[in-house]
Amino acid sequence: MDPLRSSDPARLAGHRLLGRLGEGGMGVVYLARTPGGTLIALKVMQGEYADDAAFRHRFRREVDVARRVTSRWAAALVDAGPDAAQPWLATEFIPGPSLAEVVTRHGPLPPQGLRVLGARLAEALHELHETGLVHRDVKPGNVLLAPDGPRLIDFGIARAAEDTCLTATGLVVGTPGYLAPEQARAQADGPAIGPAADVFSLGCVLVYGATGRPPFGSGPLDAMLYRAVHDTADLDGVPGELAGVVGRCLEKAPERRPTAEEVSSVLAGAGLTRQWLPEPVVQLLAERSTAALALPGIDDTDAWPAKPPDGAPPGRRRFLAAVGGVVLLAAGGGTALWAVLRDEGPAPGSRPGRPPYTVALHADLTGANKETGRAQERGLRLAVERFNARGSRPYTLAARVEDDGGDPQTSHRVARKLAADPTVLAVVGPTTDATAETALAAYDAALLPVVAVSPGAITLSIHGYRSFLHARIPDSLLTFYLDVQLRGYAKSRSVGIIDDRAADNHGWEISSTLSRMLHRDGHPQVPKVVSALRSDFGPPVAALLAAGADSVLFAGYPDRAALLAKALDDRRFTGMRAAAHPLLDERFLTAAGGAAEGWIAVAPAADTVVVPAASEFTAAHRRRFGGPPRRYAAEAYDVTNMILAGLDRLNTARPTRAALLATVRDTPYQGITKKFAFKESTGEFVVSADNGVFLWQVERGAFRCHGPAPAGAPI
Repeated sequence: MDPLRSSDPARLAGHRLLGRLGEGGMGVVYLARTPGGTLIALKVMQGEYADDAAFRHRFRREVDVARRVTSRWAAALVDAGPDAAQPWLATEFIPGPSLAEVVTRHGPLPPQGLRVLGARLAEALHELHETGLVHRDVKPGNVLLAPDGPRLIDFGIARAAEDTCLTATGLVVGTPGYLAPEQARAQADGPAIGPAADVFSLGCVLVYGATGRPPFGSGPLDAMLYRAVHDTADLDGVPGELAGVVGRCLEKAPERRPTAEEVSSVLAGAGLTRQWLPEPVVQLLAERSTAALALPGIDDTDAWPAKPPDGAPPGRRRFLAAVGGVVLLAAGGGTALWAVLRDEGPAPGSRPGRPPYTVALHADLTGANKETGRAQERGLRLAVERFNARGSRPYTLAARVEDDGGDPQTSHRVARKLAADPTVLAVVGPTTDATAETALAAYDAALLPVVAVSPGAITLSIHGYRSFLHARIPDSLLTFYLDVQLRGYAKSRSVGIIDDRAADNHGWEISSTLSRMLHRDGHPQVPKVVSALRSDFGPPVAALLAAGADSVLFAGYPDRAALLAKALDDRRFTGMRAAAHPLLDERFLTAAGGAAEGWIAVAPAADTVVVPAASEFTAAHRRRFGGPPRRYAAEAYDVTNMILAGLDRLNTARPTRAALLATVRDTPYQGITKKFAFKESTGEFVVSADNGVFLWQVERGAFRCHGPAPAGAPI
């Protein structure tokens, strides 16, 4: 938990604020005490959204849902003010860890613990379903553990069973790995998602609790969704006495699954014990409950405080001392307590004459994406040098660079090496989806903050890594900008979509999302899947054009985009040709030659020439490196400065990784390329009007940036 800021009130609606549990793009969550002394989590909408009718309606709906959730085994609504100047809601504060955290740290639950887990969650779902609601996102991160049983949380996407507006875009709603087949299909014109979907997700949660893995494996997003729809669940490791009911929960057909009430009855039938958690977990709960009790009680302060004079800490921050050097930090869907080291003595692992702390870059500097990696290195170095040039800095920082060569196995080794170095406070990188996939678990185990600006796979956020901050919108959302170009500007009557399987998850994420959007709107499309073994794009192009496609979206990588460009050029195709950010690679220009002319790309990468706020950075880059910044240099500069701003806020000579992660994740930062804000539970980038997505086009054999990509069609 972070201390309150000078701009925060001491009280809100009679509740005493104790600290900040987290902050996202649309609101702040405070830890507070009610007038009666109960600890609560108090969520307040940001003032800039309070006047937005759509956001206020969404917040009011969340309150309405919370009021209908009355189960003992769900986090209860305490109070709410949806019509206040700044809308707010307060829920029960649960200091326990999430199921995901417990299984990661201590392994699977014993059979009796699984019975209690399943019976109580099923009871909560039954009561929810009785009110006509469906949770839609039952997963280990949304289950908190308490001594008397689990608690189901996060009803932000809960809906009435007949309400389909959240899936009207055709996008998947929920968490892959825990989705029912009917959710994974995400068909806008399909059946409504009903209570049976929650029962399926409950089955997945029980498999995870019993084995430490979801029943349909992990990996690329499309593979997880496909297996949920088509494959048999892996129940190996599920205790025999539970396998029957869990297997029924995981039936593909909704009508063949038991109701939540039936699941609860079966699991509770043999009797439930009060001692349901292993001893290490009980000890963890006791430690966190004790720390919560040590928080300050009620006082008489009821004024909105004035900003304290420089150097004078606000009186309300005294609670940090009362906790005995322990702070609360929201992590992994639950609430974790992290010990804070005392500010005394030399930094751990430091050597005389060397900077005591390091900000590292983990990048591909010699492989296929070396241009991106080297650009990020220069951005990071400039930011660190700028920090070290300040006269008021509390210490000198070192910039460390590690090369994985674009190899996933090497990336894992790099991550373990950086995580093991206590002087490394934060990492920028890795460069690609594949290298990020193998690195993030090592960083998460060490709670080492890692901020990525170029990988785009949405699966990186789905895994629930506590220390990962995804500093760009995911690939799937780039399709909204591509759609604006294809239908809004090019006026395409029929969009050809090529999903190149050589691009694996990226190809599927881009192509399937656009296809669903077009299907939702009834717009003609010609989708084609191209095998990774195919090098001749002539036949797929012929099929697209024969079916009437007058524009083409390519979901793949630059070398094969060049093959498609040549095939389209051979057919004298003049319609719009578009792709996402991987197209921005010199390999495409070289291999495609003249056939590259006119292609467009939308990318989370700026050309600083068209960004007025980047003039100082561009000039510094020219002085330092003898030329203009390349793509992703400014983004790396931004996130490094964001990390350094977090160190400034900590204002200590002994910063810790946990404290740095908390302040960076929970404090929005305005960079030169965009605004950075993150969801507190997942580290996902918070979408806003300032997303940092830019429109590029090949003109005269070079990539030219036309500024921010339009988010709407021309009028």
